[in-house]
Amino acid sequence: MKIEISNVSMSYRTSTRGRSVRALESVDADVAEAEFLALVGPSGCGKSTLLKLAAGLLTPTTGEVRLGGEAVTGPRTDVGFMFQAPVLLPWMSVVENVMIQARIRGLDQRRFEERSRELLTQVGLEGYEERYVFELSGGMQQRVAFCRAILHEPSVLLMDEPFGALDALTREQVGLDLQRMWLAQGGQTVLFVTHSISEAALLADRIAVFSPGPGRILETLDVSFPRPRTAEMMNTQAFGELTTHVRSLITLPNGGSAPRPLARGPGLGDG
Repeated sequence: MKIEISNVSMSYRTSTRGRSVRALESVDADVAEAEFLALVGPSGCGKSTLLKLAAGLLTPTTGEVRLGGEAVTGPRTDVGFMFQAPVLLPWMSVVENVMIQARIRGLDQRRFEERSRELLTQVGLEGYEERYVFELSGGMQQRVAFCRAILHEPSVLLMDEPFGALDALTREQVGLDLQRMWLAQGGQTVLFVTHSISEAALLADRIAVFSPGPGRILETLDVSFPRPRTAEMMNTQAFGELTTHVRSLITLPNGGSAPRPLARGPGLGDG
């Protein structure tokens, strides 16, 4: 499902009377069907706000978000959302946590329990279906959260820094597992918020680089490394050039003029 973000700005009221904070400023972006777009930028630049707007959890101050050509005017049932924390219920088993989606949505219990178990097997959690949250590592908990987010086969997957709490090695592996599952599922349209430039380059088709708040898109870069991506790609010159360029954009004072355009090279688009 295509995502269209047109001239979106967002302001929040603060606890101080008569004052507001501008989170986003005139953001325009199109995400093609089955495309993986990563959003990177400094803290407080409105990346997570943009995800909530796409999910219909917030309404933009100005502008419009459209999913599949339809304006988002309220919470959507055709999206999956992964949060920074796995948000699993400790009194439920692993498979029961995944099945929450089916129960809330009134879906066929037998069919979706079978799908829950299939998804858990695909993320390497076969044999853990009846375990409880405290028996799982952080990476395993995020795999459960991913299964829950895609259980109902959403057209759009919104991911808000889902691996931020993991150690570097686990984060890398879980990210690659996500890529494998995403490809196997047929490729939902993905908006992925991350503070890790390397993670964005490893997983995304394109990277949208945000300025400090109020967030606006400084540049959108193509990432044309072949899929499936591997950890070894992170050691290539092309990968290093891409991540260096993204970092240079983020560290510009006040979101100023962009540095010299990224040179074309093996595995890189025009940028």
